[in-house]
Amino acid sequence: MSSIKISPSILSADFSKLGNEIQALEKAGADFIHIDVMDGHFVPNITIGPEVISKLRNYTSLPFDVHLMISPVDNFIKNFADAGADIITIHPEATSDLVSSIKKIKAFNKRAGVSLNPGTSVDKVLPVLKMIDLVLIMSVNPGFGGQKFIETTLEKVRVLRKEIDSKKLKTQIEIDGGINFKNSKMAITAGIDILVSGTTIFKENGGDLKKNIQLLKTG
Repeated sequence: MSSIKISPSILSADFSKLGNEIQALEKAGADFIHIDVMDGHFVPNITIGPEVISKLRNYTSLPFDVHLMISPVDNFIKNFADAGADIITIHPEATSDLVSSIKKIKAFNKRAGVSLNPGTSVDKVLPVLKMIDLVLIMSVNPGFGGQKFIETTLEKVRVLRKEIDSKKLKTQIEIDGGINFKNSKMAITAGIDILVSGTTIFKENGGDLKKNIQLLKTG
């Protein structure tokens, strides 16, 4: 398995200086920048849209890992692709045709991901594993940062790891929600490739981004 990658969630950053925060994350060793997009409809919160992402694109060359928690998602894929997203991750519940939505993302030469909420069965993603680059396992119910990690979601990681390895696929497994230094070890053991973390990276050890990213990477 490849070395663990870290995708810091800017949901926990200081929104008054997001560009600077992203530059600091790149300098501290982040592998991606995780951007949560919420519409107040699919999830009970509102964050940022494509115009903000387009502005942030000027601050870093790191890949933008954009998690769309919006519905109907097809109406907005082009907007986020044009704004500078490198990975576009969607939810099965946010589209009437998951295969069609994945193809739409790929048509813009973007990497495609599918996210599974804690209550969504892993069976939703198994038929499209060969088509996608990423499965994002939500280890909290999406909508707000700072929630407690749901340990039972690790079973989905184990199932996916076995399936991906047995079929020799390159699909990566990402996990997001309540990730800290303790449960990150559990997630790595279960078979994830990418850890998303917000609160832990920005708040622990006096906000020492480099130290916190390194601690998460090494498990």
